[in-house]
Amino acid sequence: MFPRAWVEFRDPADDDQTFRCDLTWLTSSWTCIFGRGCQGIYAERPDDGCCTLGAHFADADDEQRVAAHVAELTADDWQHRRAGRRRWVETDDEGERKTRVHDGACIFLNRPGFSGGRGCALHRYALRTGREIVETKPDVCWQLPIRRTYRTVELPDGTSHLEVSIAEYDRRGWGPGGHDLDWYCSGNTEAHVGTEPVYVSSRAELVELMGAAAYDELVSHCEAHLRSRSTLALHPATTAAAGTRRP
Repeated sequence: MFPRAWVEFRDPADDDQTFRCDLTWLTSSWTCIFGRGCQGIYAERPDDGCCTLGAHFADADDEQRVAAHVAELTADDWQHRRAGRRRWVETDDEGERKTRVHDGACIFLNRPGFSGGRGCALHRYALRTGREIVETKPDVCWQLPIRRTYRTVELPDGTSHLEVSIAEYDRRGWGPGGHDLDWYCSGNTEAHVGTEPVYVSSRAELVELMGAAAYDELVSHCEAHLRSRSTLALHPATTAAAGTRRP
């Protein structure tokens, strides 16, 4: 736990909804370092990144959207295309649908040495075709490590509104299983080496989560936070990472 700066504002597109956003996280220098120092969530499988367990679908629409892009993957995009064309979805012990685990990790994870390039086949496909990853990957994959949660706020005057929180999907977000992760990027200095703050580098993801009008307002709050960074809470991993880069 550490101090965080939050901002709350009304959704410009919906008067019955407010946003509560973690400025400490959104102005941090976190960036995905898959293939560039990522240690993976399990020490015995460092090359998997956070893809060892496969991805649960948020709902049927999420699965159908992904399926449309899976059908477009070529053998150059997807190392396990032959196995995946037979079956790329499975159910967990609770009956929830998810991407299949094949040979120890998500079936869409291209392993090191694959001629088409390592990493998520759906991610690489998005880059190749000029799409955003929010179009091609399961919701849980493109959102991580941004966390969107909802709660209904009851006010003293008897009114209520929906509060949408946009924050860091830290280790605790994984539930009890988070204790079993050997490494996790969002709180580690190794991953706080981005050249842009999260609210800039993850623009497409935030627009998808919030809407364009709310994102534009978020940008103004993030910029104000950065101008006042000497007096507001900074992410400790970003601060520590910056310290290690000083000459």
